[in-house]
Amino acid sequence: MAHERSNCLNSENSIAMNAPIVQSTDGVTLVGGGPVSQAEFRIATARAPRILAADGGADRALAAGYAPEAVVGDFDSISTHAQATLGPARLFPIREQMTTDFDKALRSVAAPFTLALGFTGARVDHGLAVFNSLVRHADRHCIVIGPRDVIFHAPPELTLALTPGDRLSLFPMSPVTGRSGGLEWPIDGLDFAPAGVIGTSNRVTSAKVHLEMDSPGMLVILPRARLDVALRSLLGAAWQPPAALPAR
Repeated sequence: MAHERSNCLNSENSIAMNAPIVQSTDGVTLVGGGPVSQAEFRIATARAPRILAADGGADRALAAGYAPEAVVGDFDSISTHAQATLGPARLFPIREQMTTDFDKALRSVAAPFTLALGFTGARVDHGLAVFNSLVRHADRHCIVIGPRDVIFHAPPELTLALTPGDRLSLFPMSPVTGRSGGLEWPIDGLDFAPAGVIGTSNRVTSAKVHLEMDSPGMLVILPRARLDVALRSLLGAAWQPPAALPAR
């Protein structure tokens, strides 16, 4: 579409300096090597049409009929077939082993938001590492899409237009306190911590849920059907989903 802009910057300097590899005025879909359904590809690419793969996610995208604009990672899992199909101009190896392929890819994107596929449902340790990166890169609007849920890092203040009865879970990746409105079990006065109080399976009681967090570290988990609600809450009311495209 004419209003979209995307650039891939394939140079040793851009990789070494950790400059953005994919730049877009629209959202970017980030594909990992875990299971991804066709429905998840459709949901993500309808809202974030530019595609970046994290290492073996290139094979996952190609098998589903999607060619990523770039591939980032340590390249220990991308196949030789995928590399040959995409060609060297789309390959951006980052060999350091201190961060995961998800982390490498996420910090290589300059876009209003990122939708991440294929990072849940395969290995538990990989999933935990993804959640760690969501907190470490809290300045980036990234939503992880799973088979049933969407997960994102809570900003300091958040208002969600939900439906009474919806499930809303809060999981702390570090000690966090905060306040809430519109939940059956308010979080005011609770000291959240990974090895202490957590907030899974809360229930929405009003059309607006308001959350305030006193520090970074809280993950918000919503039903996947509420993806557009999450995007609008992070990006502002001006953001609108594509017409007639359910988030299911």
